[in-house]
This record gives sequence, C-alpha cells and structure tokens, in this order.
Amino acid sequence: MNDIDNPNESPALRRPRVIVFDVNETLSDMSPLSERFADVGAPTELASLWFASVLRDGFALTAVGAARPFADVASGLLAVMLPPEALNREIDDAVEHIMGGFMGLDVHPDVADGIRALTALEIRLITLSNGAVGVAQKLLEGAGVLEHAEMLLSVEAAGAWKPAAQSYRYALDRCGVEPHEAMLVAVHPWDIDGAHRAGLSTAWINRTGTTYPQHFTAPDLEATSLLHLEQLLQHAT
Repeated sequence: MNDIDNPNESPALRRPRVIVFDVNETLSDMSPLSERFADVGAPTELASLWFASVLRDGFALTAVGAARPFADVASGLLAVMLPPEALNREIDDAVEHIMGGFMGLDVHPDVADGIRALTALEIRLITLSNGAVGVAQKLLEGAGVLEHAEMLLSVEAAGAWKPAAQSYRYALDRCGVEPHEAMLVAVHPWDIDGAHRAGLSTAWINRTGTTYPQHFTAPDLEATSLLHLEQLLQHAT
C-alpha cells in the first residue's frame, strides 16, 4: 500500500459504537490445526489449502443462495482432501480429530490485552463468525475475556456467509446500530471489503506485514495488533 492509500493517514475517523470482530484467524491462532493433520498422517501443508478451500466453497454456496454451516463444509472437504493411503486411522476418525482442533485453539498474543483496552474505550464488542458460536465462546473463555463480548454471533443465523451484505446487516440489527456506527475488525481483506460495501468502517489487522490487495477496498485503519488498533482509536472523535 503506498503512502497515498495509507488508511491511517485519512481524515479523522469517528470512533465506532460497536466493533464487530471476525473470529477465525483474526482472534484465533489457527496454526496448531496443522499439527492435527500430522496426527492423522496427512501433510501439515494441507491445512492451509483446506481452510482456503472451505472459504471458497462457503462463498460459492452463499453466492447461489445455498449457504451451509461451516462445520458441514469443512468436514465435507476433509473427507475428500485427506489422502486415504497416508492416514493412520479411518477417514471419519481423521475428520473428527481435525475438526475437534477448533475447540482447542488459543487467541493470538495481542488479543486478550487488546480486547480489554478496547473495552476501556467504552466500545461495545461483538463477534461475527462464518463458524459456530461455540468456537468463539470457547476461544474467549480460554483467554479470560468472554465477559467483554456483548454478543457472539454466527452467520448461520443470517443465512449467508460473510462477505455477503446480509451477514453484516444481521449483526447490525442485533446490535441496534446503523452501519456507520460499527467497525469490522478482521485479518481478511475479503471481509474488510465486504463490510465496507455494507456501510461499516473497517480495520485491517496486519500482524505479518503483508501487502493489502489492490482489488479490494482499502481499510479505514491498518493496525499490527489489537493493542495498536486501540491506540489508533484513542485519537478518533
């Protein structure tokens, strides 16, 4: 992103009334899932391809009005992507072992302190995940910050995966706020772009120093962590 497109150099941003957190990869560190692949005898590098494929298929189903629960898509893809000849157990057991890894994930190191800091700014915090509410609950419970989340939401109740507009509208309706009063916080540029098109302000968490894709609408803010985001929002009006 060049200096002209630097979101943190834009005119003063209004502090949101509500922050809508993405969950998978934004709050959760999903890297341990690759160990689950190794446990069953599958290549660890298959984990990232599998997760990208889950998003692809979830988006495709949403595009034709046939959204399915995250767990159904994820487990269905494991059943066809895991190499049977390499597995050390039956395919159903391998799928169950990998899917069970979601309930054992931890948050990124910045998340717990970042959530507490954002709460201190008197911003309402919710989650909106393409996955299950139970995963978000277990994740925030383990980090000791569940009490700071006003609501845990899943797109399953919206009938469409993010980045479909109705998924964000569902969250806004549950919170009773207008789009301009809410900010989507995510590590995924596709999520940032979708929220922008639905009228929300956006903050991209870029922990790895990657470049934001130019084909997506740029975020309003770019932060290296949730603590960095809190520092940026301190100065918002």
